[in-house]
Amino acid sequence: MKPGATAAAIAARQRQTEQKLVQVETAIGQLRRERGRLTVRAIADRAEVSATFLYENEAARALVKNAVEDSRSRHDRAAEQEHDRVEATWRERALNAESELTRTQKEVFAQRQQIGELMGQLRDFDQMVPGESVQHLTTENTTLKHRVHQLTQEHRKLQERLEGARSNIRFADKRIAALEAQLLERDRS
Repeated sequence: MKPGATAAAIAARQRQTEQKLVQVETAIGQLRRERGRLTVRAIADRAEVSATFLYENEAARALVKNAVEDSRSRHDRAAEQEHDRVEATWRERALNAESELTRTQKEVFAQRQQIGELMGQLRDFDQMVPGESVQHLTTENTTLKHRVHQLTQEHRKLQERLEGARSNIRFADKRIAALEAQLLERDRS
């Protein structure tokens, strides 16, 4: 082979390699715009080059590696933001339920104290007040007992809601863990 022919062959090979690198860059850009999956096989198919070229050529390997890492980090950030948003709503619901439960418990306690005091007063009045006042106090006592019953039911409902919210949070945590495991598994493959 002539020395000029060797130099021409080497130059042609370099031009061909540069053209393939341009095709790889173009393919990566297209896949990003289309939100396609950035894998060696997908890039090789789109760029119409062999996967071997992408692995053996240092510049091509760097382009693919950077594109895949960038794609993964964007996907991870998006998944993390969605996870944080979902968790924040469940946390807010649980905090609201706990706050309402605490308020109701305080109200029930105050009502019970008032009933206890009125029951004591009723016993005292029974001994020293004529029948008409006793009937009025008995009516008031019945009303207060009814109110305590209502508050107890509200307390029970709020307890159930709180338990439901906690259960939802546990389910969401399990689901998020499963999704994260899937992401990790997909990233490994």
